[in-house]
Amino acid sequence: MKREFTEQEQVRREKLASYEALGIDPFRNFFTPDIDSVTLFETYDKYTKEELEALDKHVKYAGRIMTKREMGKAAFVHIKDMHGQVQAYIRKDAIEDEFDIFKLSDIGDIIGVEGTVFRTNKDELSIKVEKYVHLTKALKPLPDKFHGLQDVEERYRRRYVDLIMNEDSRRVAYLRPRIIRAIQNYLDDKGLVEVETPMLHTILGGASAKPFLTHHNTLDQQYNLRIAPELPLKRLIVGGFDGVYEIGRMFRNEGMSTRHSPEYTMLELYQSYSNMEGMMDITENLIATVAEKVLNTTEVVYGDKEISLKAPFKRLKMTDAIKEATGVDLESMTEFEDALAAAKAHGLNPEKHEMSYGHIINLFFERYVEHTIVQPTFVYHYPIEISPLASRNQVDERFTDRFELFIDGREYANAYTELSNPIDQEQRFQHQVDLKDLGDEEATEMDIDYVEALEYGMPPTGGMGLGIDRLVMLLTNSESIRDVILFPLMRTK
Repeated sequence: MKREFTEQEQVRREKLASYEALGIDPFRNFFTPDIDSVTLFETYDKYTKEELEALDKHVKYAGRIMTKREMGKAAFVHIKDMHGQVQAYIRKDAIEDEFDIFKLSDIGDIIGVEGTVFRTNKDELSIKVEKYVHLTKALKPLPDKFHGLQDVEERYRRRYVDLIMNEDSRRVAYLRPRIIRAIQNYLDDKGLVEVETPMLHTILGGASAKPFLTHHNTLDQQYNLRIAPELPLKRLIVGGFDGVYEIGRMFRNEGMSTRHSPEYTMLELYQSYSNMEGMMDITENLIATVAEKVLNTTEVVYGDKEISLKAPFKRLKMTDAIKEATGVDLESMTEFEDALAAAKAHGLNPEKHEMSYGHIINLFFERYVEHTIVQPTFVYHYPIEISPLASRNQVDERFTDRFELFIDGREYANAYTELSNPIDQEQRFQHQVDLKDLGDEEATEMDIDYVEALEYGMPPTGGMGLGIDRLVMLLTNSESIRDVILFPLMRTK
């Protein structure tokens, strides 16, 4: 297919011959900077114009041309690196023959400059160029600097252009790894061991979700891309690890929205000799510590709301939250028919696979409570029917020692006292198989190997999963999950 070029693109291509005539390869040159924009300003911005002249400090700096203002035999350009941009002052009499090479430059080109740090008459810290090196020719022009990429879809498709033009996109991109590193440091300090588990699973388990499917040709076997690392991680607890965690990609074949991506990053951790309450402690302290480490505060703004991430977080029983919102006391109901009648009276119509006491509680919560929670809140004691891997509550076995963390109407974490009884676990798996037969595509499957692992004995254990993307959204005040994933999944154009 023959490509068509815009007038600007054609002009840039025509310049390639001029570079070659000057003995310059437009794409293969080498230059090693010895300073970046942040270090340059941190080191030299404290000096006056006269002090910089006395210092006569020589530096080597490289980056992309963002602005170019020519004035006959001199020019000012702004050069951007990873952290920011620096102004360079270029004069023909200072760089001699290299000035002809500079004249061929366009906004977007990558260059290197050597020279002395000085202040202009307008007091802007700059580099007075003594040597100019062309590094890479940009054959496409950058978008207008005041508007960038206006098409949101194009921002995600051409993330490389978005990162060049959009300061907020770069801020989020740089903060994300700092957030993940702070999480790792916190858990490492707690004595947990970071591990890696398989992404290809033969059995669907660890969460309720619809998987992506793939096929291994040599083994001639179908695999699921993992929806959770839970069961392999708990096998490690059986194997003698006191605490483990993994931060990795998960894949769920479900809808896409500002809150959901089919490919996303999750933290899961498991700590032996812990329980639901222990997971509440580690979750709230982890989030508060990371916020303090990365943002220097636990008070954040998300959208138009001020949210405090200072521990401890509010703790609210699921049935109490429903009663407060609707006046319906589901916990006191002992007959399924009573719960079903209450559901229908409140406009809830359970599907075939939701015809249980626990599913009705969950429907009430999702309809009337979830969206009302703003400040960080642990909602606990989830029904057993929707918690196939959580330990039963010892006081009321209709419920489990499980919680989810909600902030501003969104779920951020899921945790519980792990089920260590292999007999109970096998029965729970069987119940999930029955639900799948009734049409629940997100039900888990029977994992006999995991049941047998529990038969060797797993110590009392607490486990927690935390959505990394949503946490990054919260800490960076990003509206969409696509804003915090560098290369989100997109429909083919």
